[in-house]
Amino acid sequence: MPLSAQHTSAALRIVASEEGVAQARAFTEDTLRDWSLGHRGDDAALVVTELAANAVVHAVPRARADAPEVWLGLTRDADRLTLAVSDPGDTPPVYPPHGICALEEHGRGLFIVDALSEEWGWAPRPPVGKTVWATLSTTSSLLP
Repeated sequence: MPLSAQHTSAALRIVASEEGVAQARAFTEDTLRDWSLGHRGDDAALVVTELAANAVVHAVPRARADAPEVWLGLTRDADRLTLAVSDPGDTPPVYPPHGICALEEHGRGLFIVDALSEEWGWAPRPPVGKTVWATLSTTSSLLP
């Protein structure tokens, strides 16, 4: 089947811990290498790290005890790679206000996601939770 007609996906349950975020990053890098997209591995791993860390730090502690877990989904087609993290939180992601210092330790995650992705957004995931996603080109990095 030619790549243009091929649609590939992979998923990982993210343990709500620093180790879980590191596993999500490694899973992303390994999956992209398997998909011959290793040239997008660094950017994709950084985006996944930010999305997963936001889910673990902000959504999981506020979730109901019976809420679903955090999941990472990777989807590839001929032109686009979609990275998605689903979590049990109902609160939308917060893009920091203008004026935040780039050297601040916290609050820059979505700036990084915005800078590295072609587009990003979020959607509610009924009955509870949300999915935050970002897309990257499969052909090249945004950086020269």
